[in-house]
Amino acid sequence: MKATSSAETDRFDRLREILRGLYYGRSRAALRFQISVLAVDLAIIAFFVASPVLRDRPGFLWVDYGIAALLAADVAARGLASTSLAGWARRPTVWVDIFILVTLLFPLWLANLGFLRILRLWSLSRSGFIWQPLERRGRGEWREVLEDIVNLVTFLLVTTGFVYTFFFRAGSGIEGYVDAFYFTVATVTTTGFGDIVLPGIWGKLTSIAIMIVGISLFVKLAQALFKQHKVLFPCPRCALQRHDPDAVHCKACGYLLKIPDDGD
Repeated sequence: MKATSSAETDRFDRLREILRGLYYGRSRAALRFQISVLAVDLAIIAFFVASPVLRDRPGFLWVDYGIAALLAADVAARGLASTSLAGWARRPTVWVDIFILVTLLFPLWLANLGFLRILRLWSLSRSGFIWQPLERRGRGEWREVLEDIVNLVTFLLVTTGFVYTFFFRAGSGIEGYVDAFYFTVATVTTTGFGDIVLPGIWGKLTSIAIMIVGISLFVKLAQALFKQHKVLFPCPRCALQRHDPDAVHCKACGYLLKIPDDGD
C-alpha cells in the first residue's frame, strides 16, 4: 500500500516538473509550448471582445464551453507548475481567471457579467507570461510601456462592455457595441461630442468614473513613454530591478554594478 502511494506521489511530482519546464523553461520544446499557449490565449481574448455581438449566434454556447475547458486546463496546469500551490492560489490574477471560468460555465445566468471576461487580458499581462519572449530577446525595458498599454486597452474594452450591457436600450443613443466603444473613447479623452449621453444619474456617475480612471491611465502611459529609460538589471545585493543605463553603482545600496552594454 505504501509502495503504491509512493509511486503515485512520484508520478505527481514528475508531472509538476514537466509542467514547470514547459511553462517556465527555455528549451526549444518549452518555447514552442509557450508560443502555442500565448496564441490560444490571444484567440480567447479576441472571442471575449467579440462575444457581445456573437452571443445570439448558433453554436455560441459550444464555443463558450470549449473555451471554459481550455481555461480550466490552463489554470490547473499553471497551479501544478507553481512551486507553491498556496502562494499561487493567493494571486489576484488566479481569482480573476477563476471568475472568468465561472462566467463561461454559466453564460446564461451570468450574461450581464460577461463583459468582465476581458479582464483575462489584464490577468495574462500581470502574470508575466506574455512578456517572456520579449525579455528573452533583451527588450525587457519595453515591458512597462506595453503593460500600461494593456491596462488602458483592458479598461476601454471592459468599460465598453459595461456601457453596452447596462445602457443598451431605447432612447439611450447606443444602438450597438460600436456606439458603446465610441462613447467610451470620447469620454476617456474628454472630447465629449454630446451625440451619445448616458441617461439618468447612474449614467452621469458612470461618465465621471470613466473620465477619472481613463485620464489616470493616459497620464501613466505618457510617463512610461517619456521618462528616462531604465534597464532591467537586478542588483545582486538588494535586488533593485531597474537602473540607469550608465549606472556604475546601485542607487539603493551602492553595490558595484556590471551592467552589460547593448552590444554585449
